[in-house]
Amino acid sequence: MQLFLQECEGLRKIGRAVQLKNSSHMTLPASLLRDLVNPNLSVGGRAELCCELARAFEDRGEYEEAREVLSIFWQRIGERPKLVGLVPSTAAEVLMRSGVLTGLIGSQNQIANAQETAKDLISESLTIFESQSRQKKIAEAQAELALCYWRTGEFNEARDRLQDALSRLTIDDELKARVIVRLAIVERGAADYDKALRILTDNAPLFEKVNNQAVKGSYHVTLGIVLKNLWESGKQGDYVDRALIEYAAASYHFEQAEHRTYRANVENDLGFLYFKINQCKEAHKHLDRARRILTSLKDAVTVAQVDETRARVFLTEQRNAEAEKVARSSVRTLENSDRYSLLAEALTTHGTALARLGNYGMALSAFRRAIDLSQQIGSLSRETQAALSMVREIGKCLAVVERRTLISGRNLKEEMQSIEHDLIKYALETAKGGITRAARTLGISHQELSYMLKTRHADLIGLRMPARRRPLKQ
Repeated sequence: MQLFLQECEGLRKIGRAVQLKNSSHMTLPASLLRDLVNPNLSVGGRAELCCELARAFEDRGEYEEAREVLSIFWQRIGERPKLVGLVPSTAAEVLMRSGVLTGLIGSQNQIANAQETAKDLISESLTIFESQSRQKKIAEAQAELALCYWRTGEFNEARDRLQDALSRLTIDDELKARVIVRLAIVERGAADYDKALRILTDNAPLFEKVNNQAVKGSYHVTLGIVLKNLWESGKQGDYVDRALIEYAAASYHFEQAEHRTYRANVENDLGFLYFKINQCKEAHKHLDRARRILTSLKDAVTVAQVDETRARVFLTEQRNAEAEKVARSSVRTLENSDRYSLLAEALTTHGTALARLGNYGMALSAFRRAIDLSQQIGSLSRETQAALSMVREIGKCLAVVERRTLISGRNLKEEMQSIEHDLIKYALETAKGGITRAARTLGISHQELSYMLKTRHADLIGLRMPARRRPLKQ
């Protein structure tokens, strides 16, 4: 009797989720509606339809509705899906959808250990798919696992999973497109922007054929972000204009997909880009739009990302007290999530704001936390950015704050220059003399690093790869 009541409640939730879906512009076929609420439908058939509908909700960013659709089989994060009566292939589908939603909702709502739980569920589905030698489903599970690893900053593991997925996909289709976008996202997260750009541009024809609007939007926004990163690294080219075009395309496709979360992310990216080209008023407009959407969606983590971007804009405008307040709010939110890469970035921004307000002790603590966290997740770019920011902002008083004795014969300026020297030397060695790559690792522009080498660290010029000669025009 209790099982019967649970199933009735599950059907009621499915009906409510379906009603919400049909109240929007994208309606479901009447036949699918009848099948979903048909009490005579087999348990396996209902599970397959629920997984299909949950996936449709995911593509619109409606994760709670997706969870309700699966409620007969999976109630909430941390609870194991009910797989009784399901054949292995269907059980694997339920496990994968439950895992994907655990990762999505857990990231959005800052649920502790959600990504690890998601990994376990998806890994269990992967094991079943592997036992059945279902190559495409294996690839899909690997791609979903990669996203969980990316969220926790484990870029190498994420890359390996995605490359395994690609090796199994021989046909250009929507799944392959998803995998390619995610691989570019991972390479971008690892600061290899040239590689990320190659991945996206080499596969551009595939995305012209894909019909899924959310996937198309993901392609354009990822390309826009990579172009912005290349511009920030000091490379010559029309990267800013191209990035703005890609963001516009992404916004259009996400609007067609009715994916409000991703539309908000595009607005945040636009705000960041306008801030970078010193159009602060325009930046605030886009950040306001992003925050309104995300607040309505109760997406606290992404709101924290928007706040961190706004704090940077405030710093540019020399509104340091406002920057400190907003950055502090961002740090507090991200501390309760598992988005460690984002937290390291927010800590660096907060440390900068604190330093400019003269709170050097608290600034030092924030910078140190950012450096330690970056080391834990293996993000060299985040680590060096935090270290250089610390040198720039509190270099003159660092020794006093730490209450330590300086190396004999060095004054404070020389001590700070020594720290900067070591960071630049390490970056150049890691980049094998590539000035652009070293600058990217340090989080500064090509021109800024070149200036530092010519003025303060001339002894390191020998580590620099000789500039390539351009061929003479005929």
